[in-house]
Amino acid sequence: MKVREKATPPSKSKTNLLEYTHLPLGKDVPAFAGYYIPEKEVRIPFHEREILYIIGQVVVETACQEITCTPGGDWYAMVPGYILKWQYRKNNENLLLSKIETITDLKTRKEIEHLIREHEAVTRVEFR
Repeated sequence: MKVREKATPPSKSKTNLLEYTHLPLGKDVPAFAGYYIPEKEVRIPFHEREILYIIGQVVVETACQEITCTPGGDWYAMVPGYILKWQYRKNNENLLLSKIETITDLKTRKEIEHLIREHEAVTRVEFR
């Protein structure tokens, strides 16, 4: 899955900031061995902050195992992180950007993954 991001230099507090590029929903995005389709963006409150996650489908056009090659696919949730600034500017391709703080704490990630799985039928939850 390809996420366009621009990492900012680490600050003294060691937070990891990025600019998340909002891709058009429902449109195929080419990827290695297939493509993925971001279907929806979800903003959820979490411990007095707000988190962004994206639900989508990844499609492998050909998966070869031994003699047979078959297409396949799965639903995913991708969590860029905490929203700091929502869709505050556009990039050169006229796509909206949001300022995001990535989530690095493993306990927090597990809690968020559990929350997402309660509401979404996904096989994978990935964090930036």
